[in-house]
Amino acid sequence: MNRKPNDKLKLQHRFQPLRRASKWPIWADLTTRLGLAFLLVAIVVLVHWIDRAGLKDTHDGHISFLDVVYFTMISVTTTGFGDIAPVSDRSRLIEAVIVTPIRIAVLFIFVGTAYQFAIKRTWEKWRMARIQAKLTDHCVVLGYGTSGAEAVRELIARGTDPACIVVIDAARNRINAAEAAGCNVMEGDATNDDTLLDVRIGEARTVLVSAGRDDTSILIVLTVRHLAPHVPISVVIRTQDNELLARQAGANNVINPVSFTGLLLAGSAQGAHVADYMADLAAVGGKVQLKERPVSAEEIGRSLDQLASGGRGLRIYRGGKPYGFWEDEARKLEPGDTIVEVVNCETCEAD
Repeated sequence: MNRKPNDKLKLQHRFQPLRRASKWPIWADLTTRLGLAFLLVAIVVLVHWIDRAGLKDTHDGHISFLDVVYFTMISVTTTGFGDIAPVSDRSRLIEAVIVTPIRIAVLFIFVGTAYQFAIKRTWEKWRMARIQAKLTDHCVVLGYGTSGAEAVRELIARGTDPACIVVIDAARNRINAAEAAGCNVMEGDATNDDTLLDVRIGEARTVLVSAGRDDTSILIVLTVRHLAPHVPISVVIRTQDNELLARQAGANNVINPVSFTGLLLAGSAQGAHVADYMADLAAVGGKVQLKERPVSAEEIGRSLDQLASGGRGLRIYRGGKPYGFWEDEARKLEPGDTIVEVVNCETCEAD
């Protein structure tokens, strides 16, 4: 049986689960825990040394500093061989009131450390792997710079669950910021096939690419299109000459922030409120919003200006071709049409 190239990649690839960036480095956490434990042990050694007269050594009857350290360790670890024991009332009171609480605290530190670095991390790794294995219809954001972060904020504002967003970036500080926003994160190279396979790129609903450099963004688009032939890809391109290359690489939507800024400037020159309205359409916080959706069953046969949603129909896409509201094709909606409409924000929230 012949396999597709993607199938071969999946067979050869070693699965890597999603990772969460740690706010507190492992070495710092471990050092703090061990430092606190040794500090408590040192306090017990000091207490035992001060009160060494109340201890009895059944071996030679003499309590040295080494005997105090030895007795402290077997006492804190609850080993208790019995060769050294407290005999005075004061020593027994110290063991009950001071040493026993410290012994319990040290045990909690070591048990907590074992839980944190073994049980909890193993559980978290297993849980993230289970989540990742079921990833589907999710949004993958490749690059969490200015544009990527703003896109994620806008997606969340529009009602997308952060748990349905996966962010990949090579910079730890950006990964931390995406994690703080509630997204699934992976620190890695988005141009690498293995990294994209790890986030089930073929099952994604959409892919947003904003690598900061046009050449890197175009390479990412090529890689994504190779692994996921049918997933919609939107990419940020900053040089107009590279827009065609991005489309040839497989991008469905190419956004040039410089060109969009020019459109806003040109619009403001034509009228005082044109630029405001264009920005209002683009942002979820405005009074109106552009929305794209498939035609509903009850709208089939109607014209574009008779939408059931109450929105203002602007354009339809039929067979991959756009038709404006003034064209004959928009006078009768057909099954499979995609509608682009303007709706007010109350309608957006209701949906």
